[in-house]
Amino acid sequence: MTGTGTAAPAAPRASHPFLGRSLAVIGDLNREERLYLYRRARELKEAHHREDRAALDSFRINDPDFGIYEVFLEDSTRTRESFKNAAHFHRLKFSELNAASSSFNKSESYADTFANLVGYDNRMFVIRSRLEGVCRYLAEKTEAYLRRHGISRGVSFINAGDGRHEHPTQELLDEFTFLEDLHWDDREIHLALVGDLYHGRTVHSKVHGLGLFHRVRVDLVAPPELSMPLPYVQQMEDQGFQVRQYASIAEYLEQGRAGTDGVARLWYFTRPQLERMGERVLRRAAELRGAITFDPADIGRLPEGTFFYHPLPRHREHPTIPVALDDTSLNGWERQSANGWYVRMVLLAMLAGRIGEDYRGPVGPDRLEEEDFVREVTGGSPGDGKGDPGGSGNRGRRFSEGIRPIRDGLVIDHIFAGAPPEKIRSHLTTLISVMGLHGRGGEWISTGEDGRHKGLLFRPGHPGLDEGAVRKLAAVIPGATVNVIGGGRVQRKFRLGHPRRVYGLPELICRNEACITHPDNGEQTLPRFSRSRDGYYICDYCSHKYEFTEVWL
Repeated sequence: MTGTGTAAPAAPRASHPFLGRSLAVIGDLNREERLYLYRRARELKEAHHREDRAALDSFRINDPDFGIYEVFLEDSTRTRESFKNAAHFHRLKFSELNAASSSFNKSESYADTFANLVGYDNRMFVIRSRLEGVCRYLAEKTEAYLRRHGISRGVSFINAGDGRHEHPTQELLDEFTFLEDLHWDDREIHLALVGDLYHGRTVHSKVHGLGLFHRVRVDLVAPPELSMPLPYVQQMEDQGFQVRQYASIAEYLEQGRAGTDGVARLWYFTRPQLERMGERVLRRAAELRGAITFDPADIGRLPEGTFFYHPLPRHREHPTIPVALDDTSLNGWERQSANGWYVRMVLLAMLAGRIGEDYRGPVGPDRLEEEDFVREVTGGSPGDGKGDPGGSGNRGRRFSEGIRPIRDGLVIDHIFAGAPPEKIRSHLTTLISVMGLHGRGGEWISTGEDGRHKGLLFRPGHPGLDEGAVRKLAAVIPGATVNVIGGGRVQRKFRLGHPRRVYGLPELICRNEACITHPDNGEQTLPRFSRSRDGYYICDYCSHKYEFTEVWL
């Protein structure tokens, strides 16, 4: 179906604002919830520094029957060990899945593997995987499993990095550290993102994470081969971020001399992952690394109070932050890494229900409100054009296919209006396939009164469409008009809006091969898309962005 909202992520349980929730993307915790987490993490860090055992114990889950599983299907040291140590702080049952000898290597599905582990009374899973959207998918599958077996307790899934998508707990510890260095002032942040912005999931999480601040300025510093993907840049700008782009640190520092804005005081570096980009890029490795590696000789060109951050690890041979800077005031990355322990301890305590009952803000991620995207045009005399302020006013009008009038059937007009003819022609083929509109009739590309091209489809003798089919049609050809012909005249006319959600249709596909929903990954689950403010479809699992014409098989 389309746009009914029933496929949205499950709402948190009413008994506790955080118990049993999952963190698949940073947006799963709204702004006020993250500020609450940071306040509690600050309290925990201060208690740890003063060795206040009573205060520390107030955070501990302290339940040997509460099971946390780490499932790392990609290599990791810091994230894995940070979560492991956070779990040990809580004095609970901690387990690790040995991916090398697991049934994943025998083509067992993710859903089956985790259903077994949930059945062993495990309450929380920390997962790193090359597949994008896996935590969202498993949270939904587990909700269904718990319902089938009458289990009321919640199970949480925490994304510890999924492909090139997101790394939300890294974003949490980054935001905590930024706030710490801004003296807990969330009014404004000016941040330089430096390095491999193309592959870096830690910087991709910042697209939504930086919305924590009321005013955001972001300087993107990377050569074109490593630059931030355009959809992420557009999403930043859509949120009102001020975004500037530079091809190298040298170019960035040079503009700082003349520009009134200058360079940022907070710099966030990422490791270049050139090995993912083919032989052509590898031949230019030294040049590309040089563009994003800080020269210690340039320290004097930085604003007073500058901090450098890095999600770590730095490349042993080619660190973008040279080790010569370790013992300088620029070093914010070591404290940033240590902050991950505090932030993850607090996150586990919140999702386990140990803390959070004192939270009083809005609960859950921001949700799209539903809207009626199919409008039946009514009113006016046949053919007078009234009652249809947004379109052609053809209720009651006669249609013909060539010189022969259509007595009964279906006419769809304004298909992909404004697009080039070749794109309209291609999408007409998709429309016929998805909606099963084969048979006699025809399809044309014409030019409207405004000079724009548009597609038309005629199907004489077609019995018409039920409500579900009309709503599905809106997902395939938003903006079109549907005319149901009877007795030689338009009996019913619908103007199609743009659904806010599209899901549950077997003809849908997310074309990102790393997405958990992609057919090649064998999980046999359908993708789900939400409409962005600029009219694109965003995959709810991997966040890839598509035109509405691109999500159909």
